[in-house]
Amino acid sequence: MFYEKLSKSEFKRLTGVKRQTFKLMANILNTQYAVDHELGGKPSKLVIEDKLLMTLEYWREYRTYFHIGTSYGYSRPLA
Repeated sequence: MFYEKLSKSEFKRLTGVKRQTFKLMANILNTQYAVDHELGGKPSKLVIEDKLLMTLEYWREYRTYFHIGTSYGYSRPLA
């Protein structure tokens, strides 16, 4: 998971939120993801935390998804 590799100061600077706020957001998303996928479905290739990190980077820097994906080692959008 990419978000675990960031230091405290890097994390806030990169995402614009504190790590505690990030964890709260991830918990909410994980809960909703579990509800949405109770009946099954295709599992995601990325964990919720990394998806959230990418989204926060996009909102913070307005980088293209291509550039964000490249920095994470993905060449195309993942669902």
